[in-house]
Formats: sequence, C-alpha cells, structure tokens
Amino acid sequence: MEHFTLVTLHLFAAIMFVGTVFFEVLILEGIRKPVGREMMRTVELAIARRARRLMPFVILVLYGAGIGMAWQYRGALAHPLASSFALLLLIKIVLALSVLAHFITAMTLGRAGKLKSRHFRIIHISVFCHVVLIVFLAKAMFYLSW
Repeated sequence: MEHFTLVTLHLFAAIMFVGTVFFEVLILEGIRKPVGREMMRTVELAIARRARRLMPFVILVLYGAGIGMAWQYRGALAHPLASSFALLLLIKIVLALSVLAHFITAMTLGRAGKLKSRHFRIIHISVFCHVVLIVFLAKAMFYLSW
C-alpha cells in the first residue's frame, strides 16, 4: 500500500483513538465527583459498550497501517541503536504494543464483567501516558538526532 495512504489511515485512526483516550481521562475524570458513583458507573458501562463496538475497527486500522509503515523501516529497525530515528521508532512501537495489551485487558475484563471503576481509571491513565509519549515520539523521531 502506498505510504501516503498508510500515513493517512494511521493518522485518522490515531485521532479517533487518542481523542477518545484524552476525552475519557481529561473530561470524564473531571466529572467523577460531581456526577456521583452510580451515575459514573452507568456512564462507564455505556462507554465500554460503545468502545467494544467501535474501537476494534479503529485499532485494526491503526495497527494495520502502523505495521505497514514500520515495514518500510524494517532495515532501520534491524539495528535500532544505529540511529536516533530507529531507536525512537522502536520505543514508539513498544509503547504501542503496550497500549494494545492494555486495550485487550480492558476488553477482556469488560466482557467478563470484571471491569471495575478502579480498573477503568488505572487503564485509562496508563494508556493516556503511553499515547502522550507515542504522539511526542511520532514527531521527535523526525526532528531529534544524536
């Protein structure tokens, strides 16, 4: 697939995924106390139901396009310590795989009915930190060098 197409698909899927994470962490966490425990639980369950329908498609596009783009840099990734670009890209990939593990954990807990508010919060804050670093690295790998 053409690089422009992969980048465009990856960018739109990243906007959707990262935007959702930012909304959940920066907006939802801010309304937790005023809304109350029961209402917040209802909101979290509704978000989880919607996420189970929508996010697998977003994740598929995001990671599929990401793999396609990474494949084009497989030579650099074979020697990640040889350049700052390759090292930063490798760190970005490791963080992205960690986000995927978080997502699978959340989906598994949700399906089993074991996704509690505490888990929801911890997973979202961790994913938030990961995606902030990923977005930073997405730009840094083209501008930072040593």
